[in-house]
Amino acid sequence: MKTQAAVLKAASTDLEITELDVAELQPGEVLVRIAGVGVCHTDLGVIAAPADGQTPIVLGHEGSGVIEAIGSGVTQLEVGDSVVLSYAHCGACDNCESGVPQHCREFIPRNLTGARVDGTTPLSEDGSPVLGAWFGQSSWARHAVVDEQNAIKVDADLPLEILGPLGCGIQTGAGAVLNTLNPPSGTSIAIFGVGSVGLAALLGAVVAGCTTIVAVDIDDSRLETARAFGATHTVNSSTVDAVEEIVRVTGGGTRFSVDCIGLPTVVSAAINCLQTPGTCATVGFQGLPNQLPIDQGNLLFGKSLIGVIEGDAVPREFIPRMIELYRKGRFPFDKLIERFSFAEINMAIDAAHHGKVTKAVLVLDDAEG
Repeated sequence: MKTQAAVLKAASTDLEITELDVAELQPGEVLVRIAGVGVCHTDLGVIAAPADGQTPIVLGHEGSGVIEAIGSGVTQLEVGDSVVLSYAHCGACDNCESGVPQHCREFIPRNLTGARVDGTTPLSEDGSPVLGAWFGQSSWARHAVVDEQNAIKVDADLPLEILGPLGCGIQTGAGAVLNTLNPPSGTSIAIFGVGSVGLAALLGAVVAGCTTIVAVDIDDSRLETARAFGATHTVNSSTVDAVEEIVRVTGGGTRFSVDCIGLPTVVSAAINCLQTPGTCATVGFQGLPNQLPIDQGNLLFGKSLIGVIEGDAVPREFIPRMIELYRKGRFPFDKLIERFSFAEINMAIDAAHHGKVTKAVLVLDDAEG
């Protein structure tokens, strides 16, 4: 069959919406008609600097949609099911079997190359392969081929077209708070960087019952948004020393912090703003290597730094949890989203890259083709 997809053919160029061929499903795979898909900064990093041999590629890894076909061996999903797509994992290694699939031994080949682990790809153009398994989905397209275990069934009455970011960006921020830090009600937290991931962390802090929530950023408009979503204090770190201000307003520092940036100076501030004991979860990523200057004395005297990937989330458990909170009005992630049509994908990428929107989501209309 054929589908339309947004293809990156060279670094730092506009994506081309192109008709591609979709191969027959392999055992365990499902074909998903995409309803909506988010724009994540991990995608933007590849657009700016794809690895050797990583083009042409279809990016996108925050997809949601409806299953149109299933391969042999699929037992948990059926044609017509509404699903949210999340990161790929093997399901069989020691980490997957022990409940931490975000640390799957095959995480990198399954998510960050663009091909299946056997090196094949489900997409091609005029007989030439196009990488189509980015994060196990490549969902900047009208159809995505996905392993069954990476597709989480959701209720059909939900606004499916905006649920995709629950599979990556939103679960990364919210999960860093609710899964990794799990702050007791009444405690304090500082969140460094309040873009989409940071605001998801903030929503998680509100759900957890944190009574002091400090949002730190260099953009006053983002800080204003953070206030609207539950921040009790805001700090513009471009004008004041964030650590000094956090210690002042909290009377000694926060019990928890989340770094959503990954710059060494920001990680250092997220550690130094803590009381003792205190814990910082870092989810920001600035590429490898990224050396951090850490004062060992902070660690000796009770401060901890924890690295977090995908919000330490088991998607089959955490996505339904976020949806249930959303239904109860306690997790309004939908208010972070600005919609774009599929044809506006390059506009959406530019808006995300320059911080013009909190979370860009492409909404695909069946009537378009």
